[in-house]
Amino acid sequence: MKKGKLFLFLTLLVMMLVAAGCSDSKDSDGSADSSADKGKEFKVGFAIKTQDSPYFVSLVDAVKEYGEAEGWKVTVLDAGGDTSKEAENMETFISQGVDLIYLDAVEPDAVIPSINKAAEAGIGVINLDSGVGEEAKDITTVYSDNKQNGRLVGLAYAEKMGDEEIVSIVLSGAKGNVAGTERRTGLFAGILEGKLGVSEEEAWELSEELDSQLASKGKAKNEEAKFSVVGQGWGSWTEEDGLKAAEDLITANSNITTVLGENDQMLFGAMTALKNANKDNVDIVAAADGAVEAYDLIKEGKYFATGENSPYKVAELGIKIGKEILVDGKDPESYDEITMTEPAAVTKDNVDEYYEFGF
Repeated sequence: MKKGKLFLFLTLLVMMLVAAGCSDSKDSDGSADSSADKGKEFKVGFAIKTQDSPYFVSLVDAVKEYGEAEGWKVTVLDAGGDTSKEAENMETFISQGVDLIYLDAVEPDAVIPSINKAAEAGIGVINLDSGVGEEAKDITTVYSDNKQNGRLVGLAYAEKMGDEEIVSIVLSGAKGNVAGTERRTGLFAGILEGKLGVSEEEAWELSEELDSQLASKGKAKNEEAKFSVVGQGWGSWTEEDGLKAAEDLITANSNITTVLGENDQMLFGAMTALKNANKDNVDIVAAADGAVEAYDLIKEGKYFATGENSPYKVAELGIKIGKEILVDGKDPESYDEITMTEPAAVTKDNVDEYYEFGF
């Protein structure tokens, strides 16, 4: 009897272990257990629009560093500012069957077919730095809060200027670029809000009106705020093109008090143009970026402010979301359309607080 009971016990034990082994890859609801992916080496692609400025170089380095720290294989393909090359790079990632694609798009609408093709292949796309068109089936767009960065910088500058007149030129990156438009209108909103003492909501409405004037007439003005934009140049986000764009505007408008810009690099070019034109006492105000060179100039009092757009913080947040999806099994459709880092106006008063995140 004892041998019979022992045999029965061992038989039941083996059956229980087999059953447990068959079910340990499933959750209680029958879905795949995401913990099985925790030891997997994921393949991740990063389609970057260009690497012609320190920001994009730092963004690529950060994505590689943080991704590889998770044990992922990260491949980077550079479009060189060419939408056709970008489409080719996206197709390469799709054909390679990568697990996830990070994308910094050249143009918001041109890349939509590539994003949707990746989605059809079961490959999620997380945008970094730049937004894309509404029809794109992406997971989310991760970037700094361009509108609020610009607004906070504008508010700080309005406080500095008080009742003094602002006669400005503005350097913009690329026509139709979502981030650039948000940064520019953010600057306008902050200046108008601070100068007029209106609500934030009203300031945004006035900012849109000012930007519409600028687009249609090439210049814009709010009389009550004593704020005018006498010209707009397109600097392609780079120092070299920023210099070229600023030269003509400075020559045509010798009375400017301020150069506004959508990033630091273009404003570095503008500073060279101002120096060449022997123009002093012109304020340099960037809606966003956070280059170490800008932070150094802020410390010296030669550069008023910039909004924090740290590629390290953007990359870190993007990798965090990717890990939640690939490793933890979070639903890609659960994310908001936009996921943003915390906005900040970096001025001489607080630059030390943000310095380590500069690029």
